[in-house]
Amino acid sequence: DCESLILDVAADLGFGKTISRQDRTLRLEPPWKRITVREAFTRYATMTETEALRMDRFDEILSCNIEPRLGVEGPVFLYEYPAELGSLARVKADDPGVAERFELYVAGLELANAFSELTDMNEQRRRFEQAARKCGFRDGLPYPMPEPFLSALPQMPPSAGIALGLDRLVMLFADKSRIEEVVAFPPESL
Repeated sequence: DCESLILDVAADLGFGKTISRQDRTLRLEPPWKRITVREAFTRYATMTETEALRMDRFDEILSCNIEPRLGVEGPVFLYEYPAELGSLARVKADDPGVAERFELYVAGLELANAFSELTDMNEQRRRFEQAARKCGFRDGLPYPMPEPFLSALPQMPPSAGIALGLDRLVMLFADKSRIEEVVAFPPESL
């Protein structure tokens, strides 16, 4: 759906199957490339994703070494994030070590973040408790459990969501390098 939406926007704007971004021509022809997090770390990083997680360097390596290389020729979906990085995401049924989560990159720019919703109340409670132990205490008190949220989960049907950055999409099609160039009120001005 995300791929189709962006292709439709490109066509409506007169771009067709290619766009220019930072003096590069990007191909938009479907299907867009897909690469797992594990493959991305193998290809672009100096350590595995498991080592990066253990050393608490996953986000640093992803941001500095991997993201700038994603989508340089055309859009790329990065998927199968480690399960521990999908706090609200369902794990993959046939591989519980990874979350049903993806991000979309074009020319090193993250356009979207998506995941299948975790609707298992007990598993979500376990994850919240684990995060609370890791984060410690706020004002000397443990973080409270979000009981209304947890009790509502069993009534939630299987679902998924995607956060597509409209401002980033405008950046892409306007060939701008900074988000401040495309939003009316950048956070710094508020």
